Amino acid sequence: MIELISAQPAWFWLCLGGLLLIGELLGTAGYLLWSGIAAVLVGVIAWALPFIGWEWQGILFAIFTVVSAVLWRNWLRNRQKNKADNVNQISHQLIGVKSRLLSDTEEGFSRVRLADGSWRVYSDTPLSANTEVVVIAVDGITLQVKPSHDDSTHVPGGQ
Repeated sequence: MIELISAQPAWFWLCLGGLLLIGELLGTAGYLLWSGIAAVLVGVIAWALPFIGWEWQGILFAIFTVVSAVLWRNWLRNRQKNKADNVNQISHQLIGVKSRLLSDTEEGFSRVRLADGSWRVYSDTPLSANTEVVVIAVDGITLQVKPSHDDSTHVPGGQ
């Protein structure tokens, strides 16, 4: 077996790369992807340049694995900095959204309809139903709102 691998190093690297990529498809969350790609690259190099010894092939595999993982990490970090929304805090995308109150505020709380759901809202000032409000902050599952454009439809006698 060792003789076969020594005689055909390109096939060894291509098969190893294929196995690593198949392993990645089984759900390793990116851990085997870069090693698999590095093995395929070494396989192509071993096929194109058959005089490279196994020592250099191993070194190339290690270098390609580390370089590709570092480049991916840097690309991913820059991509996340440019991306304004955070998937784990999707409700923070609602800041600045305008809606109308479904009912009068009671002790500061009411509800608004956004998209296909109803959200609990809190306002420091008493407001009547159908007042246009804008979301200014998110506190857990409660949206903090204020009247939009100083909409003066406060509850009579409130404040």
